[in-house]
Amino acid sequence: MLLEISNLHAGYGKTSVLHGLDLKLEPGQMVSILGRNGVGKTTLLRAIAGAIAVQQGDISFDGSSLKDMEMHRRARKGIAYVPQGRDIFPSLSVIDNLKAAAFGTKRPDWREAIDGLFAWFPMLREKADARGDSLSGGQQQILALARALITRPSLLLLDEPSEGIQPSIVDQIAETVRDINRRDGIAVIVVEQNLEFVSRMGAHCRLVDKGRIVFECEPERIMNDADLQRQYLGV
Repeated sequence: MLLEISNLHAGYGKTSVLHGLDLKLEPGQMVSILGRNGVGKTTLLRAIAGAIAVQQGDISFDGSSLKDMEMHRRARKGIAYVPQGRDIFPSLSVIDNLKAAAFGTKRPDWREAIDGLFAWFPMLREKADARGDSLSGGQQQILALARALITRPSLLLLDEPSEGIQPSIVDQIAETVRDINRRDGIAVIVVEQNLEFVSRMGAHCRLVDKGRIVFECEPERIMNDADLQRQYLGV
């Protein structure tokens, strides 16, 4: 088991948002986390990444507990987190954003890694010297994804990757994540509202309500079930 979450309670200050959530993820598995706003989807990713503390329960990754592990140590163990809003370095160029991530991993082959990402994302090569804040939202999302992948993760966490992005780039990101999952066996947890994006990725769905996972299904089930959408997504 790559990731095992047991009875997870987490939130902000003394307020809990997750109330006993359980989740298991096999190596190479791809899962989408769906639900209304405020039910704990982003909180779950932040707890896995180490951006917030676990109040109760445990998160085990590759056989080791993450409960008291700092965020940077989790990243070095193989957890890459692309938060909502991307969090790229706006004043740095595209190439320097990638170098900063590569240096943090201490990869001796970082130049080859960047060349590989340029092959996956030709736009990044074209914009290599452009500042991060000069990129469109979609281009920034691609940069954030590439910056996460350069760390060679075994688990990729994506928070609302399609938000505010033009459809052509949304499709590119979905196809790229799916292809990387199949090619490199990187497990993926994606928080999304865009059902078409989730379906295109082929990610098995977990529906969250009141801080717990309450339903599991394939994306096609939700796409074709209006009652399920109304009950858990507010559509």
